[in-house]
Amino acid sequence: MLSYRHAFHAGNHADVLKHYVLSLVLDYFNQKDKPYWYIDTHAGAGMYTLKSEFAQKNAEYETGIVRVMQAQNLPESLAKFITIANSFNIEGSLDFYPGSPKIAEFMLRKDDKLRLFELHPSDFKLLQENFKGKSKQANIEMQDGFSGIKAFLPPPTRRALVLIDPPYEIKEDYQHVVDCIKDSLKRFATGTYLIWYPLLQRPEPELMLKNLENLEINDWLNVSLTIEKPSSEGYGMHGSGMFVINPPWTLPKTLAEAMPILTSVLGLDANAHFTLHSNIT
Repeated sequence: MLSYRHAFHAGNHADVLKHYVLSLVLDYFNQKDKPYWYIDTHAGAGMYTLKSEFAQKNAEYETGIVRVMQAQNLPESLAKFITIANSFNIEGSLDFYPGSPKIAEFMLRKDDKLRLFELHPSDFKLLQENFKGKSKQANIEMQDGFSGIKAFLPPPTRRALVLIDPPYEIKEDYQHVVDCIKDSLKRFATGTYLIWYPLLQRPEPELMLKNLENLEINDWLNVSLTIEKPSSEGYGMHGSGMFVINPPWTLPKTLAEAMPILTSVLGLDANAHFTLHSNIT
């Protein structure tokens, strides 16, 4: 199935959490001079036009990135993330929202590399266009990232940040994530892996997290944001989370400071809350 198009959801609450955490990890990687690779298993189009028919259909960005941009007195780490998002727009406007590949490109240095996978033919074409002229730094492949990642681990630099962000449009994707992580850790145990997941009223996300924990990973962090009470019909996403393997030691403290504010800004009702758990040796 290749029906999922992220353009419908660009800039929503889940994107904010995912890309904020990604920016924190990239910032930490940049503190060392040694170059690294950024690998994105489900890269999408890379950049999204918020005035497009897709984005305008539900205008999810209005209760996501727009709210954070309009918030006052943000913690420094959140303010830096908003600066990144704003950099793709003319001052005072919000016409574009960067996907994870473009956020990574913004933060990567000249010797760092991008390895991007996208299987959807339309999004792959857009991804190519959005990285035109970047062939020396970005390698883009129309391939299933779950299998394609194997060729890039371990990277020559022995430093890598991997984002695994499938659409979960088929329930098998949850097990594919676990299998991918299990295989990737055998190939490159010291890599940092970021796994985005939805909060749904179905068992697969929770089972995936339990299966990840059963891999006996020493260092991990799990942050989730619930924005509203789950629907009475049992459908829809009421939040999302990020599971990070081999996270920066600074990440728990930074998130502990920012998540209460992010929850207040993005929450839609009194049921909004966050969870933050970690084990870093």
